Amino acid sequence: MRDEPAERALDPREALRSVFGFGSFRPGQEEIVETVLRGEDTLAIMPTGGGKSLCYQLPAICREGVTLVVSPLIALMRDQVRALREAGVAAGALTSGNTEDETDAVWRDLDAGRLKLLYLAPERLATGAMDRVLARAGVRLIAVDEAHCVSQWGHDFRPDYLRIGTLRQALGVPLAAFTATADAETRDEIVARLFAGRAPRIFLRGFDRPNIHLAFQPKDSPRAQILRFADARKGRSGIVYCGTRARTEALAQGLREAGHAALSYHGGMEADARRNVEAAFQREDGLIVVATVAFGMGVDKPDIRWVAHADLPKSIEAYYQEIGRGGRDGAPAETLTLYGPEDIRLRRAQIDEGLAPSERKAADHGRLNALLGLAEAMGCRRRQLLAYFGEAMAEPCGNCDLCDRPPDTFDGTTPVRMALSAALRTGESFGVGHLIDILTGSLTDKVRQRGHDGLPTFGVGREWDKRQWQAIFRQMMGHDLVRPDPERHGALRMTEAARPILRGEQAITLRRDALARERARPQPKALVSDEDAPLLSALKAKRRALAEAQGVPPYVVFNDRTLIEMAERRPASLDAMAGISGVGATKLERYGAAFLAVIAGAPPPEVHPSRRRLAGSDAGPLFDRLHAIQLRLARGEDGTGKHLSCTHSTLRQIAERRPSTEADLARIPGMGEMKVERFGAAFLAAIAEAED
Repeated sequence: MRDEPAERALDPREALRSVFGFGSFRPGQEEIVETVLRGEDTLAIMPTGGGKSLCYQLPAICREGVTLVVSPLIALMRDQVRALREAGVAAGALTSGNTEDETDAVWRDLDAGRLKLLYLAPERLATGAMDRVLARAGVRLIAVDEAHCVSQWGHDFRPDYLRIGTLRQALGVPLAAFTATADAETRDEIVARLFAGRAPRIFLRGFDRPNIHLAFQPKDSPRAQILRFADARKGRSGIVYCGTRARTEALAQGLREAGHAALSYHGGMEADARRNVEAAFQREDGLIVVATVAFGMGVDKPDIRWVAHADLPKSIEAYYQEIGRGGRDGAPAETLTLYGPEDIRLRRAQIDEGLAPSERKAADHGRLNALLGLAEAMGCRRRQLLAYFGEAMAEPCGNCDLCDRPPDTFDGTTPVRMALSAALRTGESFGVGHLIDILTGSLTDKVRQRGHDGLPTFGVGREWDKRQWQAIFRQMMGHDLVRPDPERHGALRMTEAARPILRGEQAITLRRDALARERARPQPKALVSDEDAPLLSALKAKRRALAEAQGVPPYVVFNDRTLIEMAERRPASLDAMAGISGVGATKLERYGAAFLAVIAGAPPPEVHPSRRRLAGSDAGPLFDRLHAIQLRLARGEDGTGKHLSCTHSTLRQIAERRPSTEADLARIPGMGEMKVERFGAAFLAAIAEAED
């Protein structure tokens, strides 16, 4: 569906620079922004941290009317509204977390036509006559964040997301949907449910997050592994994901005993307690939250420097979404994922005991196999992760543990053929444990009762012990050669990919793991050089002081990436500060002088407000040139004439409008005949020189 081409209030590139402080779009953003601005229905799948929110916030600023943003979590909405207001954009949210005064203020702003973006929880759509209220408020675009929540089989399903398609039809406006985690099946479901089957423009903007270091380790004293990882990154904000509520509390306690600031978070906590943890994490630098997956989707904190999994996630999609919460500012972030046999058993049981139909369970076992394949990868992890999402990478990434230290491998064709033969000869009716007993020649009651000690495969695999066979079977699942059959209580069934290996037509390489191979411990990567580290610390201290004075999280002032760029480039003026990514006009006005003082070690020279408004633009240097000319000619060329001068406001307008003739110059407010006669020729020459 399209509406009439929207009148633009601002050019998107100018708004990008002046509002958000970015000199250019990130890859893939500009085409999406232009499509949304044209009023075309849009579905964009972009990596977490790839700038999804800007793809609807920027069109909202540049279009006439109000943009409605449907978002799943209160914390996410409140953070985005706070950040937009800090950047000078009128935004509000209607959520159950509002006070009565906050809600009244949003309605007043909406009625008065002051809002550009209105954030709404999907549950609000169930309120009677909401479509008429939104139509009267002038909603001209609907943006849907975390659009995968419309998928009924997704782990983030929100039933009220199903109302969005009806609202869109009632308002007759275009819809732009965004998510970071949508495979082909989920994309089809989003199109059907949000766009009523009408084909939107679909953008697949890549899944690569090159700033995130990927690492996996087999479990070997997992508590100690997590503590070592956190110790090496002390003072940096991080998340540890756990599979159970009890483990979050125990591990958070262990981290506190080791000297870390750490809190636990899970769905069994009271709502106020959860909100307190969320607020502390947003506000405090260096805090660790140990959480179940209940924590995260609403986290808009851009400077999370590491994410660890104490237990294996449920799928590659879940893993990708959870690690994607690190490094959203583009600065380096690190991950560590631990995995072991217990994790795999738990995840298999969760699938088998779920309510999904059998074909869905089979697909979920395949997804878990893909995650095991990533854990047991033999080459660049990022290359394998991107391949899962249909994206090719020509060269190894150089930013994962397997690029840091390639694994030891061996030809696993023989043991894999043995294992496949054992599964086939037993009718694909048994799980890993029984098949290992057959392969190792273990004469258990179960083996004897079924006569499996008489099979040709009985005892053929004695070369490998049970632990090694477990690693072999795990890697076979990682290669998706076998899958548990949910209708046969987890019995292993071969996939088509296994048959060429069984027939001797194809070889396979495995890792020499045996579960507990000693690995190099990941070392933290420095955010800046040793030379710039003290300045970065000082800039963070200033940011924290300013944030605490306003009662906002530090990243609302500036995120880590902006401070890192300040520390490395050391701007010496407001013009140079305006060139730092993330320093828009409003933030330059509020904070520029304070951070320049930290960098220089002394307060910067006072700058007139008219000149400050031109900081970072081409008009700034021209203003300085015009100001110098009028000082030189204040009493004429010979220094004996009547004193004349131009106000700073007049000079600013000349620098911005750049008149080309004396007649044009005379029309600038504050320029009269005498001033044109005195300054005109020199001003026009300076303007012409600036144009060259």
